[in-house]
Amino acid sequence: MKRSTLDKLLSATGLIIAIALLAGSGGLFFTYSFIHSQVHNQLAAERITFPEANSEGINALPEPDRDKVAQYAGQDLLTGAQAKVFADNYIAIHLKKIGGGKTYSELSAASMADPTNTQLAGQVSTVFRGETLRGLLLNVYAFDTMAVVAKIAAFGALIASIILFVLVILGFKHAGVAQKKRR
Repeated sequence: MKRSTLDKLLSATGLIIAIALLAGSGGLFFTYSFIHSQVHNQLAAERITFPEANSEGINALPEPDRDKVAQYAGQDLLTGAQAKVFADNYIAIHLKKIGGGKTYSELSAASMADPTNTQLAGQVSTVFRGETLRGLLLNVYAFDTMAVVAKIAAFGALIASIILFVLVILGFKHAGVAQKKRR
């Protein structure tokens, strides 16, 4: 096989791959944008706000949790990172206090064993609702993290496609040079 023919075949294959990478990059940028805007819009609709700085809601937290929550003091909860902090460093801490350190499952079992204990039934209800909200917020965090991964992959695919386009151009130029040398 002639060198110029080989260069043309390899360059054409590279061109197809570069186009596929470019299209994939566009799809990944769309994925990032869609997920990220959905996370923002859904959280904005809930109107969750972090407690104000030096409020009882923040000051009652243990120090590591207090520091994490305080960085968002008074802000609306609008991002996946904020959702994780609110879930793990605010809601979870308050739920441990409400349930006396027991999980929803443990409280529920105790409540079923003592159905006349209305205080325990109230704890079960509050912890269930809190754990549900916490779980939903952690799902938001997971989806927002997937969006960030899609954005990183999109940049990677875009850069790879640009590099490949440059190599394709060089390959076709080399095919032309090799063909002229052959004559």
